[in-house]
Parts: sequence; C-alpha cells; structure tokens
Amino acid sequence: MEGLASVQDLRALSALLSPPHEDEEDLQKVKPLEKMGPGHIGTPALHSTDNKQGSTAYVKKNNKNIWDDEEVTEGSHFDDLTDPRPQPEYEIILKQSVGTEDLFLGLSRKDPSSMCCESMLVKVKLPGTKASDLFLDVKETFLDLRTPKYKLGLHLPHPVHKHEGNARFITEREELEITLPMNRPMDSINLA
Repeated sequence: MEGLASVQDLRALSALLSPPHEDEEDLQKVKPLEKMGPGHIGTPALHSTDNKQGSTAYVKKNNKNIWDDEEVTEGSHFDDLTDPRPQPEYEIILKQSVGTEDLFLGLSRKDPSSMCCESMLVKVKLPGTKASDLFLDVKETFLDLRTPKYKLGLHLPHPVHKHEGNARFITEREELEITLPMNRPMDSINLA
C-alpha cells in the first residue's frame, strides 16, 4: 500500500490547487477578466493601431492569399480528385551500392540502415499498358506518372536528383522501374 495517498494528502493537494475564495472582493476582481478574449493575449504594444509594422519575427505580406507559394508542397497541384483513373500498385525500395570492400572487409562506414542508401527504386505495376502510353514527370519530392488507364501522384519519402534518374519498362511483367538518386543534405557525411 506504499505510494497511495491518504485522504488528508488529497485534501491538502485539493486546497493547494484550488484555494477557496475568502472574500467577495476576490470574486469581483475576477469578473472583469471574464470579458477578455483571445485578442487580449500578448503584449499591448503589438495590439496598438499605431504599430503598423508588427513583430520582426514574422512579417506576412499584405495580400489576400491564404498561404504563400513557398508553403505549398511540391506536386499538390497534380492531386486531381475528380480524375476517375485508379492508382496503380507501387513499391518503393531503397538501394545502396555495396562492393566487396564493404561486404567482406567493412572498409566503408556503410551499414544496412536507410541513411546509407544512395538511390530509390520505385516499381509500378501497370497491367494492360504499353511503354508508348507512359507520361512521367519527376520533381525533387514528387513523381507524376500518367497512362490512359492509371494515374499516380507520389510524394517521395526523400528528395531526389530529378535530372539524374532513369526508368525502364519491363514488358513481360508490365512494370515500370524508376531509379532515382537521392539528394539528402547529410549524404556527403554519411556516404563519405
């Protein structure tokens, strides 16, 4: 029964957390505070009308846009909810180049974690599709693949070098394999 609080301990804690109002003056002091709203939070200098600049931490442009262009994620304009084409099955596989010096001697600092992977392989199953029907557009964090039957707008888990990848269509499996080298800020440290 150690660790359980007694009734006296609970009453003392209750009295500490919510002290009883002894005078009516205390209640009258609280009533003007009830009229305050969310606009009263903060320093009064920021709420005055003569201070037109605002705080120096963040100054938003005076326009009627809900958000800036920098705040919109890349590829969000490709998300067409009215498009009836289904999304094909896909799989993302992270790859790393491993040589004999890595495998047998352990000379490099590579390990099996995803931080040591250099590229990303995206396998997309496209049944009933020919290679000539494919439209592929790769951005730094977004992959857009469209065919007459399927549409895939894929937000990539890591940024990639958009001009250095390659793609091949395997006709026997009706599958598109897209290999994209990753562009992460710490790659020069992790892969050295």
